Amino acid sequence: MNTETTAPSPPTSHTVALISGANRGIGLQVAKDLTAAGLTVLLGSRDEESGRRAAAEIDGNATTLQLDVTDEDSIMAAAEHISAEYGRLDLLVNNAGVSFLGDRSTPLPERARSGLLTNAPLETVRNMYEINVFGVIALTQALLPLLRTTPGARVVNVGSGGGSLAANADPENPHRRMFGLYSVTKTALHAVSLAFATALEPEGIPVNTVDPGMTSTALNDFQGTKTVEQGAAHIVTVALRGTDGPTGTFTSDEGTVPW
Repeated sequence: MNTETTAPSPPTSHTVALISGANRGIGLQVAKDLTAAGLTVLLGSRDEESGRRAAAEIDGNATTLQLDVTDEDSIMAAAEHISAEYGRLDLLVNNAGVSFLGDRSTPLPERARSGLLTNAPLETVRNMYEINVFGVIALTQALLPLLRTTPGARVVNVGSGGGSLAANADPENPHRRMFGLYSVTKTALHAVSLAFATALEPEGIPVNTVDPGMTSTALNDFQGTKTVEQGAAHIVTVALRGTDGPTGTFTSDEGTVPW
């Protein structure tokens, strides 16, 4: 197990992955699975100590990296560290995100009601977009120089079926009653992901979006129906297929998810 941020660099032939928001939940499980597959994994964590504790749970070449996707200085420092320490980045998994801003003891139904755009304060809207949408754009842009110089580089963005416009336009879909701020930010993320995919397709860098499903994590007050192992599985599958597969897709372990 490796919790040191100053460990010797692995050979440059090693596949290097960065996962944002990897100190817990799905992000941590993806890190465990990717290290088990032989990758060198950097666990992006806003709180470095929390990241160190997470890295201590992993058997393999994993280390923590302080990363706040809403902080430009933090993003640039992370990019510079990866460039100096590894000289490459094969895989970026944009996983960091929040579903609720406020008192974590708030029951899930109340969280859902407060997230409706008829109720959500504009400041809260802006803050969640900063994390779930702008953070993905900022981090991906900052790491593009490394991705562009690494053969076989790819990007996986963690989306949500709850942000599917097609699904929520269906009156029979019970989730549409909760189609609020979190879902809207995920809808925006899906558009961002597709925009990166189309822009980077000529360069051979695939960008795909994955819906992990309703996974039991702190994001939903552990109300999900999937385990973190199940939620992480398809993300890992898409991440490991390299550049051989398609780009610009939105999928889950059940197949294509409607935009």
